[in-house]
Amino acid sequence: MRHVDFSSLHRSTVGFDRLFNMLDGLGQPEGGQTTYPPYNIERTGEDAYRISMAVAGFSETEISIEAHRNVLTIKGDRSNEAAGEGSELLYRGIASRAFERRFQLADHVEVVGAALKNGLLHIDLKRNIPEEHKPRKIEIAAAPASAKQIEANTVN
Repeated sequence: MRHVDFSSLHRSTVGFDRLFNMLDGLGQPEGGQTTYPPYNIERTGEDAYRISMAVAGFSETEISIEAHRNVLTIKGDRSNEAAGEGSELLYRGIASRAFERRFQLADHVEVVGAALKNGLLHIDLKRNIPEEHKPRKIEIAAAPASAKQIEANTVN
């Protein structure tokens, strides 16, 4: 994979270091666990999103969700349980390993809620842009009527 050098942009921009670090990290795997657990990201409205993650076998108490600054971290730690009294597990097809998945959130994106239903963890997100950051129309004031005008003498 190609590596992009952002050093020329660092000289002419201020405050974009986090963006450049995110772009640098796109091609690097997250500690080898890039496919577990599988997830979907969908847009559910103009400023609403949902992350759905397949966490079969995990209960609400075994999953933790934390939003800190612009990073959403989802951790699952399943306690090792016995297969049952007098039984022995012959094949494990349902993964029960611990996981940690991180998502970079854009500015002003907040976690609205989370629900675990039928083995899917749904995390709802909403972008709430403060009024002072929304675009606003600036009216152009007309020049006052009593403004001085400079007249030029023209020679014919």
